[in-house]
Amino acid sequence: MSNSTPPLLEALSLTKRFNAAKTLLRTTSGVLAVDRVSLSVYPGETLAIVGESGSGKSTLGRLLLGLLPASEGEVWYQGRNICALKKKPLNQLRRELQIIFQDPFSSLNPRMTVGEIIGEPIWLHENVGQEERRQRVRELLKTVGLPAVFDDRYPHEFSGGQRQRIGIARALACGPKLLLGDEPVSALDVSVQAQVINLLAKLKQQFGLTMIIVAHGLAVVRHMSDRTAVMYLGQIIESAPTGALFDSPLHPYTRALIRSAPRLTPGGRRDLPIEAGELPGPGSVPQGCRYHTRCPYARDVCRSWEPVLTPVGEGRQVSCHRWRELQHEGSIVAPPLSEAFLRRHRLFERQISINSSQS
Repeated sequence: MSNSTPPLLEALSLTKRFNAAKTLLRTTSGVLAVDRVSLSVYPGETLAIVGESGSGKSTLGRLLLGLLPASEGEVWYQGRNICALKKKPLNQLRRELQIIFQDPFSSLNPRMTVGEIIGEPIWLHENVGQEERRQRVRELLKTVGLPAVFDDRYPHEFSGGQRQRIGIARALACGPKLLLGDEPVSALDVSVQAQVINLLAKLKQQFGLTMIIVAHGLAVVRHMSDRTAVMYLGQIIESAPTGALFDSPLHPYTRALIRSAPRLTPGGRRDLPIEAGELPGPGSVPQGCRYHTRCPYARDVCRSWEPVLTPVGEGRQVSCHRWRELQHEGSIVAPPLSEAFLRRHRLFERQISINSSQS
């Protein structure tokens, strides 16, 4: 990515506070979900935002698209500050900034046909007749690998992977420039994940899309993204080209995140422990470096002073007092990936290869 290329979308000191809620039984404390985040997304790239549950990554994604109002900061898209737009111009902008939701089972209206679901954005944003709208819906269904005649069916008649394809078709309906995937494959099994990832890669090339992928699974990130930003307790603590991030993580948390392979259990998805201790709640952010309560390399400076996200060359940024020292000592190196991660990664590779050869 050329440094001379202006960003398509840029966030500046973006902050989101959820205020305290009062009920008859108790008062919940306010939450600082996103804290002074600045980032840029360049035309044609895929940026991944990763982190544990509760890190603020999904909230950040919604702030970037104007789906949530920011408490502070700005989001600039092609010369317009999304945070300052009134309702009507913001709604007009929706056609260029679209989202694919995480859960294909709850994101589609069960009372609407597939044709109505995909055609709704066209009806909202474009003055076209019913027949033209139906033709475009059928073309979109074929684009995402579904038969055109499925437009008269209802969501309950489809599998999870097919429903996610319908959600992708809906997001493409008005020709967006930027697509946000909020964990778009996490609710699907591995073989279907590979199919959807291949589809998104194909659509990115076909339509010249820019993508932001909010993800939990690092195998997904490795296959989909050009750059990766790692979030912890509402802040980006490291960002880098994806290959460099996996090969030589600079932040201790990034290293721990790579080591923690996702696993599937009968009770649902869980993560292996990141480090000793639990993730602090967003309502009780530690003083100093936010990761120091779990970091095996923490020193007094880490407990007292908050580090700043700093450019360190080669398109990388890191927020850690000791990263140079640890890198020099060899403490922060490319970690050995667990067997669970490697098995999942190899299966992913096979499925992507199979699906690519069949397309």
